[in-house]
Amino acid sequence: MTLFNKSLLALSLSAGMLLSCAVKAESVAIINATVHTATEQGVLNQATVVFENGIISAINPQNMPFDRVVDANGATLTPGFIAAMNDMGLVEVGAVATSRDASDKEADIIFDPSLAFNPKATTIPFARKGGITRNIVTSGGGESVFAGETFVVDLTGDFDSVLATNTGLFVQLGAADEGSRAIGMQQLIHKLDDVKKGLFQDKKAKDKDDEVSREDTVIASVLAGKKPLIVAVDRASDILHVVNLKQKFDIDVVIVNGADAVLVAEQLAKANIPVVIDAMRNLPESFDALHNSLDNAAKLVKSGVKVAIALPGDSHGVYALRYSAGNAVANGMDYNDALAAITSNIADIFHLEGGRIAVGQPADLVLWSGDPFEYSSKVQMMWIAGDEQGLQSRQDALRDRYLKKTAMPAAYR
Repeated sequence: MTLFNKSLLALSLSAGMLLSCAVKAESVAIINATVHTATEQGVLNQATVVFENGIISAINPQNMPFDRVVDANGATLTPGFIAAMNDMGLVEVGAVATSRDASDKEADIIFDPSLAFNPKATTIPFARKGGITRNIVTSGGGESVFAGETFVVDLTGDFDSVLATNTGLFVQLGAADEGSRAIGMQQLIHKLDDVKKGLFQDKKAKDKDDEVSREDTVIASVLAGKKPLIVAVDRASDILHVVNLKQKFDIDVVIVNGADAVLVAEQLAKANIPVVIDAMRNLPESFDALHNSLDNAAKLVKSGVKVAIALPGDSHGVYALRYSAGNAVANGMDYNDALAAITSNIADIFHLEGGRIAVGQPADLVLWSGDPFEYSSKVQMMWIAGDEQGLQSRQDALRDRYLKKTAMPAAYR
């Protein structure tokens, strides 16, 4: 056989293998499900959802063959929940300094915490048990008001689970332990102003160090609308300054925390600024947060503000995201609004795919034993991008280990 013929045969075999793989891509149909779509379709009863190649391909199809059928027996199927603004994968044990990578005193505009992300962190499988399939990770910042950039991950625990980096610029404003809050606000305003006016463009590259140039690039991307300015702030007067910044610079702004947001809900709604809120905050934690209340999420939605629910900060409690949403429902928030607040709204606010059960969306799906907002409900099955996920966490392994009866004394188990 000539070299040409061998090459042709190899190409043919390669093409055949690729075609075979494509043909053999498994299609999965979840049938007889109560589907909470998080779309205008609302809830579909006794519905069928089909996915293949990681994408939802059909809803209630007629006479389609499937490689695998999962009978939900009427159980609830939701989009995978999306957590946000926490340090999952950056901190393993808060009390162990060498396992903390979320913060650094030198963190600034160009701080990229994704370089420290650990997909094998034990917090990730535990969060999956709470129905969470994706997460927007942020740093804890440092001495600057600029805490760095966010990144997006899925919760497969795979080494390629970082989906996107440098997705938003995170800024922390408000009360300072020393000095005035005015300095932080002033630094933000001046930085936006300087880059917009092009004050650095007239300087030669040799007159600037690389760090300043990279900082300006990040700010320029915010000004161009390529990424949001995510601002952690509580006091109403500070929130209004952020509203003014959005109007002045015509940028994409997201408010995080927003204890006083209910006081300026009309201005937020008019400016089309969403609020990412922890619906469990109910105490006046500081003079900046005197208006924390369990019904704040409901009040903001009724005022026309797009609301997302999150548990900002430490990631060890992210599992409880669904309880925060359920708590919002118990305090006046519409059930479908609460579901959207941890699915489609999060996806919209942070410009992500997912968060909906609709054709063309990623097959991030969770099958529940009952109402996901009820404490007793559990995840029965989960898929991320069409791949079924394990539901065993470190906590489960420890429980099984220490409940197992052996001949050894109790202390040795």
